[in-house]
Amino acid sequence: MRRYLPSLSALHAFEAAARFMNFTKAADDLGLTQSGISRQIHNLEKFLGVPLFHRSGPRLVLTEVGANYYRELALTLDKLQEITIDAVRGRSVDSSLMIGTHPTMGARWLPRRIETFIHAHPDIPVEVTLAPADLNFETTRLDVAILRGVGTWLNARSVELFAEEIAVVTSPKLIPLRTRLENKDFAGFPLLQNASRPSIWLHWLRLSGLTYQGRIQGTRFAHTEMLINAALQGIGIAIVPTCYIETELARNELHMPFGPPILSGDSYFAVYPERKAQLHSVMAFREWVTRETRNYRKPKP
Repeated sequence: MRRYLPSLSALHAFEAAARFMNFTKAADDLGLTQSGISRQIHNLEKFLGVPLFHRSGPRLVLTEVGANYYRELALTLDKLQEITIDAVRGRSVDSSLMIGTHPTMGARWLPRRIETFIHAHPDIPVEVTLAPADLNFETTRLDVAILRGVGTWLNARSVELFAEEIAVVTSPKLIPLRTRLENKDFAGFPLLQNASRPSIWLHWLRLSGLTYQGRIQGTRFAHTEMLINAALQGIGIAIVPTCYIETELARNELHMPFGPPILSGDSYFAVYPERKAQLHSVMAFREWVTRETRNYRKPKP
């Protein structure tokens, strides 16, 4: 008996459109045109006999049927990918590990340490990728993510790795080494802004107990990695999580003229989907990263 199934192309188009909630981004992801995505989804809706999206101008909203279909479809496509990789590799994809994280964590902190995991588990292929801002642990393809937050994510389990400490840092090119300044003196220097954490200066002021009435403005950078590089060039002073700049601090390429780091109130967590909690690769990574961050959790003298 012939299976009642839509085309795989239509399913791919719908999954991408629902993931991005945008036909143009879905088209870029799949290497198609926007009209091609629209046509595939129209064919899928015609096949199913129900609408999958509400269209309100440029905005897309999944219908109730569409949301349920996307949730189940994403899991099904993940499973299809797994068995396909199994066939190619000759081993279960459960042994592999896809790690998602923020750009600077993935560029600085993780690469300096992941080699020990790779050497300890040569049987586990590792892929490191960016975790999307709207990460959904019910449908994500990630096995585990290293994220900053307060420890609560839907459909996921989390293990706290270490508390985040932030500090105002600068290059000796701008402020000489061993200079000690009062926190209130920050306004006398060019301020570097982090677009991914736009309120961090206000947060630091609040944590430092300072009242400041002036405007906080300065050159803005898209994320922390860019911000660090700008600070290294002496362009201005920046607030940075110290876990990202251990090497630069040790080499005196950056220093903290406004005093030692302070706790931001956030922590870094290893977060993984409930449905993947028992995978061998996830359990191995959880144990490794917990050991790897043990020194970060020791009380400071």
